[in-house]
Amino acid sequence: MIAPTGKYLLNSRLVTSITDYFRIAAVVFLALSAAGFTECYKPVTGTGLPNGAKRIAVPAFKYEAKGVRYRIESRFTESVAREIIRRGNGLRVQGTTDGADAVIEGTIRDFSFSGVLLDRDGRARVYEVQVVAAVTVRDLKSDKILYDNQNFVFRDSFEFSSDPRSFFNEEDPAVERMARAFGESVVSAIVNGAGVNKEKN
Repeated sequence: MIAPTGKYLLNSRLVTSITDYFRIAAVVFLALSAAGFTECYKPVTGTGLPNGAKRIAVPAFKYEAKGVRYRIESRFTESVAREIIRRGNGLRVQGTTDGADAVIEGTIRDFSFSGVLLDRDGRARVYEVQVVAAVTVRDLKSDKILYDNQNFVFRDSFEFSSDPRSFFNEEDPAVERMARAFGESVVSAIVNGAGVNKEKN
């Protein structure tokens, strides 16, 4: 048997070291991923809402977007309220601040959409929708702002049976899906503390 040379031994050790490095890196990555996954599922009474809150006010969102007026703010408001109820474990949602522990205020600052997928006749069927909103959560007991994002961006693609401009004022499943996705996105951001401003009051 031919004995391995010094160069071969050096290369073998190098390969072993690299292998060990990647094994350690993989373990660290999995640990961090697991921690991040857990953080994504905080209860809705977490970072963006006061501890012990029982009643959350969600007044109608305002609409300040320029251009054609679409009556979407009422649906977006309802979707945020429903998502809080769904994830809030007993939280009560109301439209006014009377007796509420916290309030979620929202303003639709910009709303736009564009066709991204055409059918055989050249008509758009899938549209990318973008909503820019201002979202603030205020503790009504201490009058402190717990969450503040004046440039909250929601972007997603939705399939419409026709030009979406003819459906935003009607009962259309695509509009309902869009509103539901917006509500889920807003509540998730509040729960995870994205945009939290602890200094502002």
